[in-house]
Amino acid sequence: MYFGRVRNLLAGALLTVVAVQTADPLDARTKGRPDAPVTVYEMADFQCPACRMFAATVLPTLEREFVATGKIRWVFINLPLTSIHANAIAAAEVAVCAGRQGRFWATHDLLYSEQEDWAKLSQPRDMLIALAQRAGADKAKLLACMTGGTARTEVELDAQRAARTGARATPTFYIEGGLLEGAPYTADPMRRLLDSVYTARTRPKQ
Repeated sequence: MYFGRVRNLLAGALLTVVAVQTADPLDARTKGRPDAPVTVYEMADFQCPACRMFAATVLPTLEREFVATGKIRWVFINLPLTSIHANAIAAAEVAVCAGRQGRFWATHDLLYSEQEDWAKLSQPRDMLIALAQRAGADKAKLLACMTGGTARTEVELDAQRAARTGARATPTFYIEGGLLEGAPYTADPMRRLLDSVYTARTRPKQ
């Protein structure tokens, strides 16, 4: 199976991510109808090559077939793997700050498409900020957000809560009580899974 292991979690483990953030910062990192019957939490690292591959080749299909049709709400959770990705936190901070200007997803796409360039830099901040600017974010607001430190706190809290669910690798997906590790190479495996979960969630009660 493309996803690797699948295992059930304690009820509500990841939902705590949303519940404790009263300002609901996840809104900026969410796609789809808020009342969609299925929610997918993608726990990912902007410096992760597998996450880049998923974002470029699989996610657009899932967005078109499941998010745009109102079946699924998709939420991005930061899980920077700092032991192997030195620039992952900086990238996540920039994305969070861009999100506060409504530019998270555009920045998300550019961070992945330009990953090979900024990932190798010893000081990536200027390039990361430039990418967020290309995505439509205001530079002065980005700098103020990053200097303030709240974006770093948001990223660290994301990572802590993702880890509590058992996520150790990226990307990992939490889907209605199950944790799935690894990215499929095509949309087909996840399409079948999401169709199954959606059917189960919307089946009329007997």
